[in-house]
Amino acid sequence: MEPAVSVVIPTFNRRAMAREAIASVLAQRGVDFELIVVDDGSRDGTAEELREIAATASAVAGRAVMRVVRTENRGPAAARNTGVAIARAELIAFLDSDDLWNAEKLARQVAFMRANPRCAIAQCEEIWLRAGRRVNPARRHRKAAGDLFVRSLRVCLISPSAAIIRRDAFHAAGGFDEDLRAAEDYDLWLRILIEHEAGLIDEALATRRAGHPGQLSATVPALDRFRILALTKLIARADLAGARRAAVGDALSEKCAIYAPGLMRRGRSAAAEFFAGIGRAARGPWRDAPEAEIAGAIDAMRTLLRDDRRDEMIVIEAAP
Repeated sequence: MEPAVSVVIPTFNRRAMAREAIASVLAQRGVDFELIVVDDGSRDGTAEELREIAATASAVAGRAVMRVVRTENRGPAAARNTGVAIARAELIAFLDSDDLWNAEKLARQVAFMRANPRCAIAQCEEIWLRAGRRVNPARRHRKAAGDLFVRSLRVCLISPSAAIIRRDAFHAAGGFDEDLRAAEDYDLWLRILIEHEAGLIDEALATRRAGHPGQLSATVPALDRFRILALTKLIARADLAGARRAAVGDALSEKCAIYAPGLMRRGRSAAAEFFAGIGRAARGPWRDAPEAEIAGAIDAMRTLLRDDRRDEMIVIEAAP
């Protein structure tokens, strides 16, 4: 029998936290699920421990409830895509390896999706922890249901660990963009929200843990470069028009106005002028209609991201 939901956890060098995240999945009640953990090239013994956990969990359940896939380090976008590619269920739930779930989370969300068959993506409320202490999210981060597209341009309003999505909607949107080492969820949710409204279960069924040394948003620099690519991909769409197109142009222009001066301060004048030009175009001709030059701009951004990634890996490999 096919599971009701496939759970995908990407992890990289988070052995202890991943163990806790997995335990919160295996403790789920009232729903048939499969768990796919993608070890993204960890070097801290995560892979060996994952195999032991999978063997124990399957022995207790009397069936294979957890699969482990090991890949070279390519980032969370590629790891999640790898997990979805082998998922068997029509519903996909993501859990970051530093987060946790309430034991009723999956059952509540599966029931919600069955009761709302036209809903492509939904999420639940979360408890936020920073360095182990509970914090309240800012007003702009508060979750809502309905048309979230314009509100999501400036702040990501869907959390991977709180979300559940139909597999066909995930594939129709193209999955996660593997060139994005961060903000890959921001990019995917926008591509989904341009077509679909979001559902919400108004209960805190997930716990989001931040403030630890391995937190991706704290270790990957210049996050706006990824968001700028995501927004440029949107403004390249011929089906984006009217107020939505104007809103994307405004957001793209704002982010370029922040990022370009930072590049100039770091002595990267050519890149600074390139992104300043993107900002000007977003305020000008791109705001009205897509132009052929946008495709070239997207290709150039991807090349810059790959070059930056190579530089970052050289620094990491050279570190003692």
